[in-house]
Amino acid sequence: MADNRRSKLITAGVARSPNRAMLRAVGFKDGDFDKPIIGVANGHSTMNPCNAGIQPLVDRAMAALEAAGAKPQVFGVPTVTDGIGMGTEAMKYSLVSREVIADAIETSVNGQAMDGALVVGGCDKNMPGGMMALARMNVPGIYVYAGTIKPGKWKGQDLTIVSAFEAVGAFAAGRMNEEDFNGIERNACPSVGACGGMFTANTMSSSFEALGMSLLGSSQMASPDAEKADSAAESARALVEAVKNNLKPRDIITRKSIENAIALVMATGGSTNAVLHYLAIASAAGVKWTIDDFERVRRKVPVLCDLKPSGRYVAVDFHRAGGVPQVLKILLENGVLHGACMTIHGKTMAEMLKEVPAAPRAGQEVIRPWSNPIYPQGHLAILKGNLAPEGCVAKITGLKKTSITGPARVFDSEPACMKAIMAKKIKAGDVVVIRYEGPKGGPGMQEMLAPTSALIGQGLGESVGLLTDGRFSGGTWGMVVGHVAPEAHVGGTIALVKERDSITIDAKKHLVQLNVPAREIAARRRKWKAPKPRYAKGLMAKYMRLVSTASIGAITDSET
Repeated sequence: MADNRRSKLITAGVARSPNRAMLRAVGFKDGDFDKPIIGVANGHSTMNPCNAGIQPLVDRAMAALEAAGAKPQVFGVPTVTDGIGMGTEAMKYSLVSREVIADAIETSVNGQAMDGALVVGGCDKNMPGGMMALARMNVPGIYVYAGTIKPGKWKGQDLTIVSAFEAVGAFAAGRMNEEDFNGIERNACPSVGACGGMFTANTMSSSFEALGMSLLGSSQMASPDAEKADSAAESARALVEAVKNNLKPRDIITRKSIENAIALVMATGGSTNAVLHYLAIASAAGVKWTIDDFERVRRKVPVLCDLKPSGRYVAVDFHRAGGVPQVLKILLENGVLHGACMTIHGKTMAEMLKEVPAAPRAGQEVIRPWSNPIYPQGHLAILKGNLAPEGCVAKITGLKKTSITGPARVFDSEPACMKAIMAKKIKAGDVVVIRYEGPKGGPGMQEMLAPTSALIGQGLGESVGLLTDGRFSGGTWGMVVGHVAPEAHVGGTIALVKERDSITIDAKKHLVQLNVPAREIAARRRKWKAPKPRYAKGLMAKYMRLVSTASIGAITDSET
């Protein structure tokens, strides 16, 4: 077995005796001191269904690590529940928690010189936070996703948590009766597991298979099912082999493997948040990757999967249809996947996919063949223009129209916008602007699931544009543009928009434009004053001081 970091911590000179004494207190025996110490980052929480099923997975992984000759040591990792915090001040902590998770894992693993790390998480920011930590530390590691929730049912229809958000708008608009409104709320989340569509959690977990850092075929399993716990044990065994072979995250996370991950995101219709998170993961791994690379991949990868939020099916349907391995094999066969990339299995991606059929099986409609895609190109478009010279992200699938020019309806916070939507003050043809919700301005880039879902519930999803320096939930669809950079808080053009200004969003032209003369914009900029920070002390104030622009991932350890 390869030399390990722990041996230096435990056996170095005079430190040997007290270190061993402390470890004996937590169950180490004489023979254990020669075993690699594997940190198990446990994201279990009873506060949300995404993470409430994690403990059984951790138990299985711990037992498998022990049986494979390692000495596992568990530590806790915090999580924030997006679905519960959505639309409230609590939601500002969601993206911030990504950095906290990464820092917590780095602190625990490096602070105890552990030889490897198995990270188990479920809610949206658990995945990028954990992967950022693995990339930073560069000790052998693997990600174990807690699994997806099973779909809820109401009157024969599959439900996800987004169904409940959209029901709010529909009920308020008089388009849904109280029986259905209550029925959806009570049945939307029937089990433990993360949100069931190709929302952010399932987007990131599935992309980790493509990245090579999670067990192939494991990401879309339902959290309560036995195969999910089995995959946790198998992940543990794979990690022990990686420790033996000194296979590290930066051997796996490369520019080409990130391109594989983004190709998978495009093919499955994944979340806009993948843009933000992969910029951050690439930075942590020391890989050159920019916002323009997403557009490069988008142009050559079609959308192959009919998955919610804009499609028909949920994650468990995707898994039954062949899941991530099937999509990866299609991409490999058609020249848009780098098969030589290494995986945590110790084999290349092409080797891992050797036995997977080249085409999706007949009798299912979840995964389309390459010759019959849902859309000929990917769905996450990078737009630029005078409103977003650094770029912004639009999700353009599921739309009959991909452009809109209309009057700006301007709001300086998400709650102010939500109040106007619920009062039915937003009309077809409007372009809603929600600003001062960026990384610094929010702070924390709240997700705008509540207003976008309310607009859809009111029947305005196709006819109203929405532009923000905040983010969107993976469950969002419609004519929406997020991550506008520079953000309003630092004087980006979005801060200069006035009520009823004309704005154009055009996904085909990759344009987001304030239709106001340049001299008028310059005059407004001279008069603009930066707002007072919303937090003066504590975590959020610290985050505001450190966080970068969204166009490089809203990271807190930027070198620029």
